[in-house]
Amino acid sequence: MSNSKINNLDITNAKRPKTKDIVVRDEYGQIREFPITGELPLTIFVNKKEVVTLMTLGHYPESLVIGYLRNQGFIESLNELISVHVDWDTNTAAVKTTSDVESWENKLTHKIVTSGCGQGTTFSGVWDEIKNKKIKPDKLKQSTIYTILKLLHDKNEIYRKSGAVHGCAICDDKKIIDFIEDVGRHNAVDAIAGNMWLNNITSENKIFYTTGRLTSEMVIKVAQMNIPFLISRSGITEMGLNVAKETGVTLLGRAKGKHFLIYNGYENIIFDEIPKPRPSGAPDVWERR
Repeated sequence: MSNSKINNLDITNAKRPKTKDIVVRDEYGQIREFPITGELPLTIFVNKKEVVTLMTLGHYPESLVIGYLRNQGFIESLNELISVHVDWDTNTAAVKTTSDVESWENKLTHKIVTSGCGQGTTFSGVWDEIKNKKIKPDKLKQSTIYTILKLLHDKNEIYRKSGAVHGCAICDDKKIIDFIEDVGRHNAVDAIAGNMWLNNITSENKIFYTTGRLTSEMVIKVAQMNIPFLISRSGITEMGLNVAKETGVTLLGRAKGKHFLIYNGYENIIFDEIPKPRPSGAPDVWERR
């Protein structure tokens, strides 16, 4: 980590690695190393006043802090900033400014702005409550996973026509109970949560599917709904994995066709339909996707 001057602004250079390797299980039940995306909380303090906690990859944290303050209307010019110092040991960004921070009071509510598309928001109290969640699922058959993935393939109607949307579904055994598309995956999951309440749908042994990334936001929402299984066609973030381990949510990512990776809860999967072995010398499927 080093300090530099940009437009007379004292700024750190506090990049973090974009990915880290973890041990997962694939559709054959085999152990393999696979990279997951970093996701870290970064709490912004302006003139020692706490403003917000952002969930971030952490690769350009100073630019993120400055851009957030600009886009939220807290600052109007770089000339208002004196320094931006990011410390990953404490996951904080200390900002010094010439602005009157006390005048920001109406804009300030302590919240966490997540890494989800559409800038989803998770209020700080949720983080404390989620630590008490301990979800204990029954077993999930591999054949059930494949059946659901095949059914869901035909459900992404808007995405196939125009793109720019995420789809989420709640499934039970081998059928889709509810499927919703929206421009943000957190909107889709919230709509499904509402439908579950309105239609008296229980969460016991249900499977939640999303086309989006398995960020901490997504795992938290599913844990709040007491749903034991979360499947995505996309990848996972470091914080998403940490939340899953904390709450007991079984996580499967990169799920498409006959392929998937188990990030958490390997012991909850029954391997009853293992695919044929990969042809000798064939490229790794995960490198092609």
